[in-house]
Amino acid sequence: MNEGASAGESHPTRVVVVGTGNVGATFAYALLLSGLAAEIVLVDANKSKAEGEAMDLNHAVPLTRPTRIWSGDYADCAGAAVIVITAGAAQRPGESRLDLVQRNARIFQEIVSNVVRYNTDGILLVTTNPVDVLSYASWKISGFPAQRVIGSGTILDTARFRYLLSQHYGVDARSVHAYIIGEHGDSEVPVWSLANIAGMRLPDFCAAHGLGCDDTTLSNIFEQTRDAAYHIIERKGATYYAVAAGLIRIVEAILRDQSTVLSVSSLIQDYYGIDDVYLSLPTVISGSGVQRMLRLQLNEEEAAGLRHSAEVLKGTLAQVSLSGVKGG
Repeated sequence: MNEGASAGESHPTRVVVVGTGNVGATFAYALLLSGLAAEIVLVDANKSKAEGEAMDLNHAVPLTRPTRIWSGDYADCAGAAVIVITAGAAQRPGESRLDLVQRNARIFQEIVSNVVRYNTDGILLVTTNPVDVLSYASWKISGFPAQRVIGSGTILDTARFRYLLSQHYGVDARSVHAYIIGEHGDSEVPVWSLANIAGMRLPDFCAAHGLGCDDTTLSNIFEQTRDAAYHIIERKGATYYAVAAGLIRIVEAILRDQSTVLSVSSLIQDYYGIDDVYLSLPTVISGSGVQRMLRLQLNEEEAAGLRHSAEVLKGTLAQVSLSGVKGG
């Protein structure tokens, strides 16, 4: 079923999805509906699964957008604008994201090496957990400039945070502006000091409308944000709808060169004393990948939390063996 163009041949905008599990297949479906890509290639170690997903998606083409979709292999990464990596071992009930690191680091050694054999100009977008560690590993394995290796990071946590704040305060989630930064995981940090609704800081909004903004309320909202994945996995086994939507937003910012601010994971240097680690901050994403990250005016507690998050990730990275890395 490999219908792709040969290496070096010009072709329309191509996005490759490596991994056709729940996240990969849901993202591919959302990508088809979005019309962002003219070509969608599905790559999976389970070739039958990739073929079945491609067949199913192709049957939706007459009802959606003109798009070429096929099950391919790593050679089809040639010429792709974005390679989205969703493959890897799944998070088990009760298992932290960081517990996944050794299993998925071995898988990524093979995946990334195969991708860069055929594509050295595209952007790698990593979503497999632990995403910050695997994004850093992908940067090292690929030898790509850091701006072209991006992790989905806390784009999902930030969406959850905005949703829960919107529910509590009775406003549209799109009118809530608040970020989760740091690790996509248990050490993530809510930036309460800059959270606002339509430009009004939370304490001012609450005071103006007679609403509660006490520490217990805010702590409960953050705990629901941080622990959401555990609750969803306990109930349905995996999370994939919201993360797929987050991936679409990142890919849109890249393919349409939008310079959009998104909370994604990228290489951090000289930021509140943090260096040489991937974690999430509000970051400007454009056609070249990471343009720049925004330097937030964090309070002391938030800055300390971010540094702690970085140390947690560095501690995990120290346990990861990456043989034959090229460096970045």
